Amino acid sequence: QVQLAESGGGLVQAGGSLRLSCATSGYSGYILGWFRQAPGKEREFVATINRSGGSTYYADSVKGRFTISRDNAKNTLYLQMNSLIPDDTAVYYCAASRKAVLTSLQNEYSDWGQGTQVTVSS
Repeated sequence: QVQLAESGGGLVQAGGSLRLSCATSGYSGYILGWFRQAPGKEREFVATINRSGGSTYYADSVKGRFTISRDNAKNTLYLQMNSLIPDDTAVYYCAASRKAVLTSLQNEYSDWGQGTQVTVSS
């Protein structure tokens, strides 16, 4: 069964860490990405990873703090988030793309999860 399902969101204090997971059954041959949407804002790109997991790309706002990874044997995508700040508060979505190269463009991702809420308190 093909599905994308996020988990691991929650409430954390600024400076803390969270690890998001996304079940990615059926998507081992896809580029995978994380996006987020803060209240009152448009959804934005966070990070993306290629099929093998050997290549990644990050938004400037999270570079050095977040790490995207995938375990194709476990059909799982991860987002390790460290040094969280209140501006990281958002609903986080995982998504899958059939593109051949890494992309940060939302319209190049065809399949999306339902999202998981991350709230960072100051």
